[in-house]
Amino acid sequence: MPTTLNEREFELVNIVGAQLALNQREVSRRMNLSLGMTNMLLRRMVTKGYIRIRQLNKKKVEYLLTPQGFAEKMQKSVKYTLKTINSISLIKNRLFAILKDEYEQGTRKFYILGGTDLAGLIEMTMNDNFPHDFIITRINVMPAQATDGVVLVCQEDFDVSDNGTKILNVIEELAKDQVLLEHGLII
Repeated sequence: MPTTLNEREFELVNIVGAQLALNQREVSRRMNLSLGMTNMLLRRMVTKGYIRIRQLNKKKVEYLLTPQGFAEKMQKSVKYTLKTINSISLIKNRLFAILKDEYEQGTRKFYILGGTDLAGLIEMTMNDNFPHDFIITRINVMPAQATDGVVLVCQEDFDVSDNGTKILNVIEELAKDQVLLEHGLII
C-alpha cells in the first residue's frame, strides 16, 4: 500500500519531476537543505519507489521520477487545485453577501482600492451576480474628495483617510467570516 508523502518529500518529487537530469547538489540547493539531508531524503524516496537513480558514469548520477512518483505528483496537484477552487468559491460567496448589502442600499458606484487578486474576485462576483447597472472603478489611492459611491479597500496597509466617502474594508469583512476562518483561508 503506498505511503503518503510528507511536505518535504512532496517538494522533492516536484523538484525532481520538474527537470530532467538533476544531481544531488542541485536538489540540495533548490530545497535549501544540506547535502547529507538531501542524500537521506533521496534514498528514502528511492526506497519508497517514487524516485529512481540512474548512473551516468562512476561519479555522476541523476534522479528521475518513477511512474509511482508521477502519479503521486499528479494526485496531489489535482487535490490542491480542487481545494483552491473550493476556497475561491467560499470567498466569492462571502463577497456576494458583503456586496449585496451595499447594492440593496442603492450603491451603484464602486471604487476598488488596491490591485490585488481580491479586486479581481470582487469584479467577477459583481458581474456574475448583479444586474449590470453599476460602475466599478479601480483606484490606487484614496480620492482626495468625497466620492458618490463606496470605496472597497482590498489591500492591506493602505492609508485610508476619512474624506467623507463611504469606506468598506473588504479584507476586514472577510476576516470576520467564521466559515473562511474554519477553512484556514483567513489568518
